[in-house]
Amino acid sequence: MAHNGETEIEMVQRHIRQGEEIVTSQRKIVASLPPDSALEKTARQLLVQFEDALENHRAHLTRLLNQNPEAGL
Repeated sequence: MAHNGETEIEMVQRHIRQGEEIVTSQRKIVASLPPDSALEKTARQLLVQFEDALENHRAHLTRLLNQNPEAGL
């Protein structure tokens, strides 16, 4: 959902920024847990899901920019 009249491209860019913050935070969480523990495995699975979502946002942005190249200026 767009905020305050932002364009779709701006929204996806915001989602990418937020996703990058989430991935960075989750990586720190994974690193802080005992290796091979149940918590670490769960946190790592969640990290993979966050990374996948971030990649989907990046792909979405690429598609939008390819459809409207002048919008990326």
